[in-house]
Amino acid sequence: MSKNQNGVSLTSVQALDQNDPLANFKRRFALPKGVLYLDGNSLGAQPIAAKKAVDDTLDQWRDELIKGWNQGWFDAPERLGNLLAPVIGARRGEVTVTDNITLNIFKLLGYIIGQRQGERKAVLSEGGNFPTDGYIAQGFCRISGAEHRFLPENSDLAEHLDGVAVVVLSQVNYRTGKLRDITATTRLVHAHGAEVIWDLAHSAGALPIDLNGSGARYAVGCTYKYLNGGPGSPAFLYVHSNYQDQGWQPLSGWHGHASPFAFDADYIPANDISHFRTGTHSAIIYAALEASLTLWAEVDMAAVRAKSVAMSELFLACLGDIFHRHGIEDITPASSQRGSQVSLIDTQNGYAIVQALIARGVIGDYREPGLMRFGFTPLYLSFEDVWLAAQHFREVVESGEYRDPQLHVRGAVT
Repeated sequence: MSKNQNGVSLTSVQALDQNDPLANFKRRFALPKGVLYLDGNSLGAQPIAAKKAVDDTLDQWRDELIKGWNQGWFDAPERLGNLLAPVIGARRGEVTVTDNITLNIFKLLGYIIGQRQGERKAVLSEGGNFPTDGYIAQGFCRISGAEHRFLPENSDLAEHLDGVAVVVLSQVNYRTGKLRDITATTRLVHAHGAEVIWDLAHSAGALPIDLNGSGARYAVGCTYKYLNGGPGSPAFLYVHSNYQDQGWQPLSGWHGHASPFAFDADYIPANDISHFRTGTHSAIIYAALEASLTLWAEVDMAAVRAKSVAMSELFLACLGDIFHRHGIEDITPASSQRGSQVSLIDTQNGYAIVQALIARGVIGDYREPGLMRFGFTPLYLSFEDVWLAAQHFREVVESGEYRDPQLHVRGAVT
């Protein structure tokens, strides 16, 4: 393997690692040997502490049985929400960890629309956003009678806000990695008399977020990507403290009742963030997530952002000379306008290139049509890892290794 690619030497990259203030976090993750993992934007790596946390919870279940619900299981959604709050710029009591993004968007749509009187009932979904956000908005509108609209991709948001009650937007676009200005956009939406639900799936744990400072009132996000909570770990929901007692959310489950164990016949919503809980959650998966969120309490998000940008710039610098030559389109936004990923398009061979890389132990991911995504997770990636991953990419493309017919066979999950 070459010690230099496109003018970037391995020695210079190793020097970056020696001066990396986040370097020690890598040893706190259980990473498979021989794997360069650039898919933390889809599923984060396992913190070493997660296994013990899960084992301890299994022991607690064995030994304490149902008593565990009074030993930390029941209040986990709010306890974990308070651990997560500083990572996204929220205050204590403004975040609950519960359900998944799809359900949480539905809750907030119903909660916000339910407060509205008059004609303003339209829900605006973002074109090009992750599909579930639009799907659940369409489903909500079908049963509520609200009007659903799509914001055309790359269009002027201000031109589409007339009559809109709620806008659902991603801070970071899952395909391109484009980063929205959350403060300016929130101000714009509020000035037009609408509310915005922010989807932080591809930004929470990847860059500094200041929900309170930005004026945001509502947000959702997942914990299994950059926050490393584990496959299917619960999502989170944020509601600013001034807006938590404005009515009902439509999924009025018993854990969101003001007194869940009173077992009243009629629903009375809690007047705090627990209002947005629904039913019984898994103590086991919450234990794994709590281990990760405890680790995040030690992390400097400004350092995470600086390293993220530097790693993605390094990856592109190593490969910039081969893209045009091999028909690969780089759609990654400029560093100040991107999340923590590089996005490349090859509509004919993108899937096979990603499969060839995975066969080499370099794990990125693929999204139709033709999109190759590479996520940069500063807590468990080194600069040398990124440099080596780029070297493998170069070899796969320039050798034609991806032409193997077996690499073009689609799996059920891509």
